[in-house]
Amino acid sequence: MADPVGPGSGGPGESDERIIQTDLRKEMSRSYLEYAMSVIVGRALPDARDGLKPVHRRILYAMYELGLTSDRPYRKCARVVGEVLGKYHPHGDTAVYDALVRMAQDFSMSMPLIDGHGNFGSVDNDPPAAMRYTESRLQALTTDSLLEDIEAETVDFADNFDGSQQEPTVLPSRIPQLLLNGSAGIAVGMATNIPPHNLGELITGLLALISNPEITDQELMTLIPGPDFPTGGQILGRSGIRETYLTGRGSVTMRGVAGIETIEATGRPDRDAVIITALPYQTNKAAMIERIAEMVNDKKLEGISDIRDESDRDGMRVVVELRRDAYPQVVLNNLYKLTPLQSNFSAHMLALVNSEPILLTLRKMLEVFLEFRVETIERRTRYLLRKAEERDHILLGLLLALDQLDPIIALIRAAPDAATARTQLQERHGLSAVQADAILQMQLRRLTALEADKIRLEHEDLVTKIADYKDILGRRERVFGIIEDELGQLRDRHAVPRRTEILDLAGGLEDIDLIANERSVVLLTETGYLKRMPVSEFEATSRGTRGKAGTRSQGEEAVKLFIGCNDHDTLLLFSDRGVSYAVPAYRVPQCSRTAKGTPIVQLLPIPREEAITSLLAVSEFNDDTDLLMLTTGGYIKRTRLSAFSNIRSNGLIAIGLEEGDALTWVRLAVPGDSVLIGSRAGMTIHFRLNDNELRPLGRTARGVRSMNLRAGDSLVSMDVLPVELADQIAASSDEGDEGSDEGDTAAVAEGPWVLVASASGLGKRVPVTQFRLQKRAGMGLRAMKFRTDADELVGLRVLGAGEELLLVSEKGVIVRTSADAIPQQSRAATGVRLQRLDKGDRLADVVLVPPEAETDDDNEASAEESSEPSAEG
Repeated sequence: MADPVGPGSGGPGESDERIIQTDLRKEMSRSYLEYAMSVIVGRALPDARDGLKPVHRRILYAMYELGLTSDRPYRKCARVVGEVLGKYHPHGDTAVYDALVRMAQDFSMSMPLIDGHGNFGSVDNDPPAAMRYTESRLQALTTDSLLEDIEAETVDFADNFDGSQQEPTVLPSRIPQLLLNGSAGIAVGMATNIPPHNLGELITGLLALISNPEITDQELMTLIPGPDFPTGGQILGRSGIRETYLTGRGSVTMRGVAGIETIEATGRPDRDAVIITALPYQTNKAAMIERIAEMVNDKKLEGISDIRDESDRDGMRVVVELRRDAYPQVVLNNLYKLTPLQSNFSAHMLALVNSEPILLTLRKMLEVFLEFRVETIERRTRYLLRKAEERDHILLGLLLALDQLDPIIALIRAAPDAATARTQLQERHGLSAVQADAILQMQLRRLTALEADKIRLEHEDLVTKIADYKDILGRRERVFGIIEDELGQLRDRHAVPRRTEILDLAGGLEDIDLIANERSVVLLTETGYLKRMPVSEFEATSRGTRGKAGTRSQGEEAVKLFIGCNDHDTLLLFSDRGVSYAVPAYRVPQCSRTAKGTPIVQLLPIPREEAITSLLAVSEFNDDTDLLMLTTGGYIKRTRLSAFSNIRSNGLIAIGLEEGDALTWVRLAVPGDSVLIGSRAGMTIHFRLNDNELRPLGRTARGVRSMNLRAGDSLVSMDVLPVELADQIAASSDEGDEGSDEGDTAAVAEGPWVLVASASGLGKRVPVTQFRLQKRAGMGLRAMKFRTDADELVGLRVLGAGEELLLVSEKGVIVRTSADAIPQQSRAATGVRLQRLDKGDRLADVVLVPPEAETDDDNEASAEESSEPSAEG
């Protein structure tokens, strides 16, 4: 408790009644609450109706009173600040000037409200010049949309801080200023952060809400797709926007605009560079460049050799020059991840509604604005109606005077003074005091016939206007019609195109239904570049032609792996260390034949010491399918495909390896299939995939021996034959029909066949019946005789009639050809020319073109055809 003050304890001349005893805790609580409400209502939070805080409203009104409209000359900002301080805002001049500066910055406001002349700061966070140097005036939009009806009694006025002036409590805004330019403020115990939007989109949304008050949120968000930041940039995904619009709070991911260009300079090699042309909203460019430089110096950001700011009056341009060994896309991704080039806008749409802070959704914000707009139009109409009725009342008196001109003139001439004349006019002619004063003040020239006609025409016009005003007040649809007309005029005069691009990365790239299931081929180069190309890039050609380049014709761009797939498939990548990785096929960027591709480390976190040795396309993970794995050391293993349905981002162990061994080949198989394995020396072994020969093992198991190799020989290829073919071959073996092992030709078979290809570009089709089933771990049978000792086997593929092949050389030259054009020969034959190779080039791999993706209408037909023999590619 406060110390009691007894009688006589006060000083000379003091009265005991001026001292109030109170509880300290209650006084502190009451005082802090008053302070908090003062900050909330009178300083930090914007009004939902005009979107302005008190300081911004006072600045705009003071400039309007000074006559600083867009068609008038600029005036010193110090004059404006002094006017605001002296009349309306009893705070520091710095606060007023900072608020004025922000309303003039085109990188802070979507549509600046003040037209500044001079240095008003920059995106580098440079301070503006002192207020004695800068000049300002109102923008045309400000006059048209915020101050147009200020003198038509559309809003309430209140006393200023000392009662000497009147200031508006809100401006009669014609557009949702709160959403247009957004707002940010920190109050006591609460804060607001509203993103800016596009004027044209806001007006379109308002018009739709007026025409259909029951419009759904989804339809509204189609018309107002998201924030539109003044600095441009990009927004990633729509989920954050949707959450913000539906709940009033959310997080929107912003990203600057950056591209990769090649910098050409005389006297030095060309280099790639990341070019930044736009930044996220409220990002300090100078601080971002400094941050990048610090991270490069601290070795947290690699691949950057130089960074410089080439921005000028034509636009922003920040050049991040890269080292020659850097992957441009990887560096750009790291810039997004580690620097302010990508940041989040935490939206919290809090505003004052009836002087209470309320969290608003998009629909509620627009509804609050429309209610306010209806009120301002009705108040303006009542004001115009009152003014019209007052004027018409005077005109009726003047018309009466013109009709009784001579008696009234005689009355006025006979009256001793004006007061007597006024009284007699009221008594004798039934006029009001206002009409009598108007008659007494009427000039003699208005007694002419022309002036009399003008008075009659003005009266008739006012009668029409009065009827129209009453009709507006009596019908709400007329009010909405006026709102629509005014919004349309503002859109025509001031709307600008959207600056911020909204990318559907959060949903589009994850939603497989938005991706066409096209046939593609995926290629991995020796230097770790992965790319996807449509099969249509490669036209079918005759056997023995050279083909088209499938990648750059540089020595370091030799093709390592090459498979066919559909875009909806999941790509399983297996490394030499026995680790499996997964990526959807459509996530691999589609490139042209000559493009370099995308670094695989950009798509998957593969350690540098690991190398991808096998690619596999999987359409569905189930327990009926196995993965068949073969290592360089000759170990083979069968594991259920379902064990790989949920592969972590950092990979999953697929096989246990001995020291020095490496996982090299992986194929899909089902129980009962058979496997055909080939060695470089042209030997093959063929055995069943059943529990007797090869039972299923767990992911971490090593596997068992597959083939007994001669000294100096090594495994080179593996393919799987479906169970129907294996049964057919088993039946042929029982009959003792193995074909001719030594002849140069074989009897023409109906298929399927085994395509055998050598590094020199030679190949042939051998009927599968010539590869009899054997026991696992045997020596095998010879599949091909080589014409030279330097030649070796590079591929075995099981294929049927009508299938197409893609032949790819080590230098990336690709040939697409029909398998039916390749002659049938025996195992002992040397083959024919499949591809004409350049000097020093070798055939690297053979891939089957995947079949066309099935549609729902073809499912039954496909199911019937699936019983026919087919190849597992």
